[in-house]
Amino acid sequence: MLEKQVFEINTPAEFEHLALEVFRFQYENVAVYRTFCELLGIEISAVKNIEKIPFLPIQFFKNKKIISEKLAAQYIFKSSGTTGSNTSNHYVADIRIYEKSFLSAFQKQYGNPSDYAILALLPSYLEREGSSLIYMVESLIAKSSNPESGFYLNNTQALIEKLHNLESNGQKTILIGVSYALLDLIEKNQFCLKNTIVMETGGMKGRRKEMIKKEMHEILKKGFGVQEIHSEYGMTELLSQAYSTGNGIFSCPPWMKALVRDTEDARTFTIGKTGGLNIIDLANLYSCAFIATQDLGKVFPNGDFEVLGRFDASDIRGCNLMVL
Repeated sequence: MLEKQVFEINTPAEFEHLALEVFRFQYENVAVYRTFCELLGIEISAVKNIEKIPFLPIQFFKNKKIISEKLAAQYIFKSSGTTGSNTSNHYVADIRIYEKSFLSAFQKQYGNPSDYAILALLPSYLEREGSSLIYMVESLIAKSSNPESGFYLNNTQALIEKLHNLESNGQKTILIGVSYALLDLIEKNQFCLKNTIVMETGGMKGRRKEMIKKEMHEILKKGFGVQEIHSEYGMTELLSQAYSTGNGIFSCPPWMKALVRDTEDARTFTIGKTGGLNIIDLANLYSCAFIATQDLGKVFPNGDFEVLGRFDASDIRGCNLMVL
């Protein structure tokens, strides 16, 4: 029943009601989350609004198996990481929920995948196994049913020619790429795209020097000849995505919500000020729907949010409650 309700949310009141139901379900069925709540001294009966729900620090996905005790994992999504670093594992009990989530969110923002040729420039993700982003984009490419859709790894010249051909044919196109690869592309060729949405995801992955998002978007806009750069906000530990159609402002689908916690008091939330981003992702039904990320951001009164940077894992209060 909860699975169906997740994608039928229409109002903030429905979201809050279901979030509280999911909290109680996960407290009872997800051992890691229950232990975390118990160490915080949480009384279930006292949790009557979403601000009272404990948010699990995202680092727990690196060393804990977070999944409903009664279920086995169909898929294990793995995060990217530098050599020798400890990566996250997301144990997914029902892959259909992920498929429903990413397709519904895409359709709400962009319409049907079949309306587009979808091109993917995601080398750092293609070069490893277990990427949830690759799983999503592969599915969207398949659903586009367009013979021009596909992935590009090192064949940059073929991608340049494809973009020019699609543009000359007036084909609506989405180019989704990791940031450093998009920058590499425009260094080899300047574009003037009228029918293509350029969507960046992820950062430099150690391939380039990190830069301020606004600065990077200005470079990409000039290089691709577009008015706006779109962005996708997602991560291994989530089963939903938020999208930005410009200016770095993200909108959530109805079953996802961003909150900002005070950096000095993780149980206090604020609007319009910078703090740590907490994400409620109700599609994370069988793992943990309440995650304290390592992103710094700002949430606006309408629920949209902006990502402003990251802070060190040690700054997330609560990690010392359990041995990691």
